[in-house]
Amino acid sequence: MFKNLSDGAKGAWCMIAGTLLLTTQDGITKWLTADYHAGEILFYRGIFTFVPIALLVARAGRWRVLASRNLKGTLLRAGLGTATSIFVVLSFLDLPLATALAIIFLGPVMLTALSLPLLDERVGWRRWAAVIVGFAGVLIIVRPGAEGVPFFYIFPLITALLSALRDVATRHLRGTENSLSILFYSMLVAIVAGGASLPLLGGHWPGLLDWSLLATAGILVAVSHLLTIQALLLAPGGTVAPFKYLSLVWAGVIGYGVWGDVPDQWKLAGAALVVGAGLFILHRELIPPRVDRDP
Repeated sequence: MFKNLSDGAKGAWCMIAGTLLLTTQDGITKWLTADYHAGEILFYRGIFTFVPIALLVARAGRWRVLASRNLKGTLLRAGLGTATSIFVVLSFLDLPLATALAIIFLGPVMLTALSLPLLDERVGWRRWAAVIVGFAGVLIIVRPGAEGVPFFYIFPLITALLSALRDVATRHLRGTENSLSILFYSMLVAIVAGGASLPLLGGHWPGLLDWSLLATAGILVAVSHLLTIQALLLAPGGTVAPFKYLSLVWAGVIGYGVWGDVPDQWKLAGAALVVGAGLFILHRELIPPRVDRDP
């Protein structure tokens, strides 16, 4: 099935799967913020991110798969990824999961805007229109000023910008790096940053239940980032970025199941616009390319 798909469609499916796993991990992380600060979560969770990496290296049969031909660019991407992870955790402290992610998902819109000046990638008017519809859906979900303290919105807004810059850095690695190498350095920088925070902010030893949650979160974050990186290596940012909006749907389900959050009619309407925009872009990717077809 997937062999006959274009790189753009493969990238889209990688992003869809990646958002599902990452949002599940976000739910676990939000639960852990009640007892652990961001540095602790990054460090303890980071230990387990190397499990799938080690398995994939063993499958490849050689450690050289982790070698980087653009170490400066890879470390820049890793630094941006770590900063994004820190602000994601901070975003969950005082905001509902779906609300925080709705603001964070301004990132794909920022990525589309950055694709032309920073990546020289063409984004056709149909995809621009779909992204605008998705952005409108986010605004309907959030309804700025309707609830919460304005200060709390700073964290997810910064996260959105960092996420877009991280994805731009990922696109610059296309053709020189493989997804496993990018993931390895990203997780390595994250665990070092998290560990460095422990002497400054303090830390405590997790219990058995928390270890199981941290292990699950670590494995999920590694696999989801691997899928996201692969999506960006396969397709232009303007193509795959809107599929990140599907996290809002996953977040709504998780928020209801864990915290009893029930979305109102505005959030449902906004989610419908977001999902519709993503499905339209996938539809455009599945259409056989023509010279006169807008991408």
